[in-house]
Formats: sequence, structure tokens, C-alpha cells
Amino acid sequence: MFLRASAALLFLAAAIGGANAQDASGCGKFKWSVARERAWFAASPKPVDAGAEVGAGDSGYVVALVAGDAAGFVAAPGRAPKPGTFGGVVKTSISKAGPYQITLSDEAWIDVVQNGASVKSSGFSGQKTCPGVRKSVRFDLAAGPATVQISNAEVAKIMLAVAPAE
Repeated sequence: MFLRASAALLFLAAAIGGANAQDASGCGKFKWSVARERAWFAASPKPVDAGAEVGAGDSGYVVALVAGDAAGFVAAPGRAPKPGTFGGVVKTSISKAGPYQITLSDEAWIDVVQNGASVKSSGFSGQKTCPGVRKSVRFDLAAGPATVQISNAEVAKIMLAVAPAE
């Protein structure tokens, strides 16, 4: 009986310690959950080139970016691209109007263009200590096509997820 109780306590302590380790990594410190996006990024995200069409709410993608000056932005980025950084655009179709979050694996700037105009973000959250996820930005989007612009990335490939806010 004592052995069984001791084993249960050890198991509980390990579980709590594991949860605290995950929070300590920064992933639990986002303003909203990025668990869905972390799972998508860990599950072999689909590789796409800049300029491709991506789904909204179905999976993560690995976007192959290009030199920032060749990114083909449809509107000026909200933050001017720095020399030596990478960028690109991807297109998506928003099926239902509402808040969406765009999540990236690495540091970069995110803009969304819809109906010929830049959409102002409605929220931002980022953590440098969350393995696999660096930032998540929310936008209130209308139904229809949208262009996601990624700029100022220091990496040539970046994981991206576009999904309705949870």
C-alpha cells in the first residue's frame, strides 16, 4: 500500500514538473493558446514556395522565402525590410469573417492585405523561449481572399499557420 501511494506521488510530482517545464519554456506565456499551431508545426508541415496558396485552419506550412527585395509585396510592409533579410507572400481564402491568428516559427514581420488595403492587427503575442513558435498575430478578416506578407525574416524558410482564433 505504501509503495503504491509513493509511486502515485512520484508520478504526480513528475507530471506537475513536466507541466511547469513546458510553461517555463515560454509556450504557456502567449496571450492565447498556440498549442494547435505547435502540433501542426511538429507534424511535418507542408512545404510551399512564396506566392503559393495556403489553407486557413487546416495545417501548418513551411514557406520558402526569398530575398526581401524580391518578395513581391502587394502593399508596403508595416516595417521596412532590412537588408539581408527574407520575405514572401502567400495567399489564402477566408471562408468565414472573424478573428484569425497567423503564427510563425521564427522572428519576422507579418502583414495582411485584403481588398487592396493593409489590415490592422488586433493583437500580438510572442515568446522567444517557446520551441517552434515565435509569434502569433491576430487580424479581424472579412470572408474572401487575403494575402499574408512575411518580411524581415532572418531565415530562408519559416513555418506558418493561418487559422481562426480560438
